Amino acid sequence: MFSKKTRQEPQAAEPAPELDHSAPVNGKKTGPTPKRRDREAANRVPLVPGDRKAAARAERAAMRAQRDLEYKALQTGDERNLPPRDKGPERRFVRDFVDARWNLGELFLFVALAMMVIIMVVGNTANPQLIAFTTLALYAVVLVTILDGFLMWRRLKKALKAKFGENITLKPLRWYAVARAFQIRRARLPKPMVRHGEYPS
Repeated sequence: MFSKKTRQEPQAAEPAPELDHSAPVNGKKTGPTPKRRDREAANRVPLVPGDRKAAARAERAAMRAQRDLEYKALQTGDERNLPPRDKGPERRFVRDFVDARWNLGELFLFVALAMMVIIMVVGNTANPQLIAFTTLALYAVVLVTILDGFLMWRRLKKALKAKFGENITLKPLRWYAVARAFQIRRARLPKPMVRHGEYPS
């Protein structure tokens, strides 16, 4: 009696087209946004290399090459490859100033060794006055050497301030200068680049 409406089967929805993230959209994006774990994995560097022996050999070779460069620079005065302790125009100025000066500290080791030998020889004579005199002479040499180093630093400090300004940090340079002044000239590293009397300007 009642006409049945023709049941229309619902049409299957067409699948939405997949977005191609690799193609630029409005000139803003050129690919899918990587996930956080993927970024972290890409940036992760293993703490322990795969081949420990090969890594150790490579590290030793690099350190040996660096030491060779630094040693050669100590012999030639090449500023680019000097150790950090000796780099910089201020330290170069200090070295040249100390090397240009006749320092009593250069002779201190020889004098102290000679005085010690004399004290040992005199000690066998059982002469207390001679022993006391030799000991006092050794102390006098030490005091004169310290005074010479103090006078050297006073003059060097004025030269450093005139060259590099009043704001220069002097404390590390002071010990650098004193330590060099008390070394034998031939044993100094970096090697002296100036002769006695050739003070830096």
